[in-house]
Amino acid sequence: MTKRKTSPSKENIPQKQYDNFSKVILQFLSGRSYEPMGQAALFKRLNIPPQFHDLCKQIMTDLLRDDLIVVNKKQFSLKVAKQETITGTLRVHTRGFGFLVADHPSEASQDIFIPKHLTDGAVDGDRVEVIVDPDSQSEKGPEGRVASILKRGRTHLAGTVHHFGRKGEMVVYVPLLGSTKPAIVRAPDDTPLNVGDRIIMKVVEWGSMQKETVCELSHVIGNIDNPAIDNRAAIEEFDLHNIFPKKAIDEALSFGDEVAKADLKGREDFTNVETFTIDPDTAKDFDDALSLQKDENGNYLLIVHIADVAHYVKPGSYLDEEAAVRCNSTYFPGFCLPMLPEELSNNLCSLKAKVIRLTVSVAMMFDKEGTLTNHRVLRAYIKSAKRFTYEEAFAVIEGKKKSPYAKTLHLMVELCKLLKKKRYERGSIDFALSDTFVEVNDKGEPIGIKTVEYDVSHQLVEEFMLKANEVVAKHLTDAKKPVLYRVHEEPAEENFQDFLALARFLGFALPAEPKTKDLQKLFEAAKNTPFAHQLSVGFIRSMKLACYSPENIGHYGLSLEHYCHFTSPIRRYTDLITERLLFNEEPKDLDPEKIALNCSDQERVSFKAESSVKLLKKLRLMQKYFQEDPLRIYPVVVTKVKPFGLFFEMPQIALEGFLHISELGNDYFYHNPERNNLTGRSTGRILSLGDTINVALMSIDCILLETKWMIKK
Repeated sequence: MTKRKTSPSKENIPQKQYDNFSKVILQFLSGRSYEPMGQAALFKRLNIPPQFHDLCKQIMTDLLRDDLIVVNKKQFSLKVAKQETITGTLRVHTRGFGFLVADHPSEASQDIFIPKHLTDGAVDGDRVEVIVDPDSQSEKGPEGRVASILKRGRTHLAGTVHHFGRKGEMVVYVPLLGSTKPAIVRAPDDTPLNVGDRIIMKVVEWGSMQKETVCELSHVIGNIDNPAIDNRAAIEEFDLHNIFPKKAIDEALSFGDEVAKADLKGREDFTNVETFTIDPDTAKDFDDALSLQKDENGNYLLIVHIADVAHYVKPGSYLDEEAAVRCNSTYFPGFCLPMLPEELSNNLCSLKAKVIRLTVSVAMMFDKEGTLTNHRVLRAYIKSAKRFTYEEAFAVIEGKKKSPYAKTLHLMVELCKLLKKKRYERGSIDFALSDTFVEVNDKGEPIGIKTVEYDVSHQLVEEFMLKANEVVAKHLTDAKKPVLYRVHEEPAEENFQDFLALARFLGFALPAEPKTKDLQKLFEAAKNTPFAHQLSVGFIRSMKLACYSPENIGHYGLSLEHYCHFTSPIRRYTDLITERLLFNEEPKDLDPEKIALNCSDQERVSFKAESSVKLLKKLRLMQKYFQEDPLRIYPVVVTKVKPFGLFFEMPQIALEGFLHISELGNDYFYHNPERNNLTGRSTGRILSLGDTINVALMSIDCILLETKWMIKK
């Protein structure tokens, strides 16, 4: 605190005493719960002894003189700087804090961070007015508080009956409200309900941070014990569209089952060019197909063929209106909620083998070093020769399976390596993480965990799609066309420092201010260690979310100046818009800013919905294991150490858990902040970041999505 000169009449007052009282008064006035009050009331609340009242009166005068406090009707308060007010949609994280997505992105260069205690009862999806703190220094971005709720994002809530109150009312856990704010619902006389019933409620009173939310029952989905309703419950909870209007279905059916000959006119014929698709074994629609040739000079001609969805889904059509609302497909375990009706997405817009399909094709020429030398973007038609799964393509590449397309697959690996090298040289980091997902049966019951390794068959498809997206973004930019860029900002300094601390703690040397090359070396060094997965996940979590924007700020993660999404128009609305932009088919009233905002927003909603179901399926699987063997021991990795306990991850199932210090055994554990560990006072046992420990499951609560564990020696 800056020292101030005392009044001449108080020159005999010790400066330290003056400063101490000044600090106490200012801290009290700046408190979150402070209400303006008079001088006498202020001194009373602060328990200032009478002999110091004259001194404190002088301090109040000085603070007024220095323009640090204001007085209105003899009520004193802290002077606040002029604050900016922004309206937008609130998006709330599962941990309670939120971000404001401004109505007009030009008003805020980035989302406004809203701490949990400053949401003022607003929930995910509400349109709110936020006051931005001009002096905020949060690493999460500009900070603000909700000043008013302009419009509720929904009229209904989804929840699960947790217990019944003394008066027979239902106390319902509502994920949207959080575990500390249940909803109260009067139990209906005509609908008997039980603990665990998943219900939809109409909101009667939203309440506030202090006052409970009151609802009335709308309808019952089913009980938490029934895994078959998990997807339906998430669809209702997150307000996703799951039924296509009849007019949209009829429109999809009107195109027939085969490509009309008239539609081939004006398109380049690639039916005689060897082409095939590579997709997961569960895929039902195929967005992209590949062709690759190499000439006598060592140049590569790669053609990435993308389903021409824009040919069928015209601006303003019923299909377009529905796709614009959904923005993307949503993927649950064993089930996809599509952006477009299956009558179209799984048929004419799917690049199936042995049939003619319309495409937007990007033909790219690379020299023998993998440098792009030329490209064309054109409308064409193809006849895919083969539908490869990743597993089958990898088997051919490894020589474990014969195929007439083996030569081309090996050529694709060759070009893939060149493109990966180029990407590495420009600073991109390659994680090559395996993907873990829950397998379910036709009843929605989890039956196991499947891990898909990120082998070269996945890598080559990704490299070719990344290149096509980059080329199209640059192509549109050079043509002075609007672009829905896929942008990615640099990580917040605080989060990045947390990652660096993790890496150093695990034994990896890094300079004080590491450059991209240092990070690349880090991941190369970690590749063959037990910490590779933990470091990769830690780095990804330190980064900000990518989003869509008509303003190009580049893509940090890919180290690209120009990047957009183009290669998945069946499942992403932005890609469909990009196809239209390429051929000047966008409507006159196109609003790129609005589309980018809607698609970014809906992408987050879909991610939350997907994550909620995946977590529930994992808990159901753990419940199954627990019933089979209650004493089963699980090796886990410590991912975070706090004074009150430690967080861990179960790698084989990608499930996170927490151990309170009271659950660490018969010992008193104290936290060492310098070494970032917990040490047992009696046993001397040390629990550190990155340690592998054994835990046993004690209980699972599928309603609250919580687990309880205990540590085992």
